[in-house]
Amino acid sequence: MYSDVVRSGGYKRKLLDFFQQEYGIEATGISPAKRGFYGETWRLDAANNSYFLKLVYATAHQAVYARSFPIIQHLCGHGIGFINQIIKTKDGRLSAQFDGAVLGAFDWIDGENIETDATKFPEYQMLAKVYSVPVHGVAIPIEDFSGRSANKFFEQWNALEDEQVLSLLENNRAIFEYRAKRLKTLARQCQGDAVDFFITHGDAGGNYIVNGDRRFIVDWDDPMLAPPERDAWVMCGKDWAREAFEAALRRNGITYTLRPERLAYYCYRFFFFYLTEFLKAFTQADTIEEYLEGWIKESLAYADEFQIN
Repeated sequence: MYSDVVRSGGYKRKLLDFFQQEYGIEATGISPAKRGFYGETWRLDAANNSYFLKLVYATAHQAVYARSFPIIQHLCGHGIGFINQIIKTKDGRLSAQFDGAVLGAFDWIDGENIETDATKFPEYQMLAKVYSVPVHGVAIPIEDFSGRSANKFFEQWNALEDEQVLSLLENNRAIFEYRAKRLKTLARQCQGDAVDFFITHGDAGGNYIVNGDRRFIVDWDDPMLAPPERDAWVMCGKDWAREAFEAALRRNGITYTLRPERLAYYCYRFFFFYLTEFLKAFTQADTIEEYLEGWIKESLAYADEFQIN
């Protein structure tokens, strides 16, 4: 999904002027980039290059976005060339403030956002290369394993007024409560164990760009020091995907076996996280029902079948 905000010509002119003033680059054109979810995204064309701009207005996500820039720069400084390359302001800052938003500028990456079974193999190889980057010297949030995503979902549920959505949620209350209980049990089981934590993306498959024979993983808005399961859980219901993920780790010198309790934890954590975001953005019963029966279903079956000690 992407932000689809309609802006006036005056706003666009103001943004182009700001970009020239703060970045020293005169853009000749601007168009919606249709990439990303939490912010407005634009493609700016200049004489010799194109740029990707992402502006985050939502205050709940601004701090998360702002702290991602030094981490992206850290990865680039360690030779990771398949991620967003930050364009600095004229005075060397990694981001800027525009119209109340946090603004980040990057080199434009041509290509299509593609996610298939076949793309998982190169995706896992790329993630393993990121995991090989040392963490020292960069400030990054650390996974603490909690049930907050479930708590937020139920808070959002209690604030809803749409009768159709409320009816759908009520019809599924038993499974929501079951998964919330399991999430919190798994969180307690995983807490206190920070072994084998790496810089993770959190949604690499949804931000995998293919351009000819080149591959990129973009939108590093929420990197976290966490176990590999934060990136591996999406396909955890498939034996071949877990095996491919572990093989990619080994090929990059990382000896690690995916842990079922961590995979199940992330299945539930992201289940509630995405569901809450859907409720905020859409509050439409058909969209929510499609989510419950869609791409996440197989991973949730893996988590539901996992025997918790």
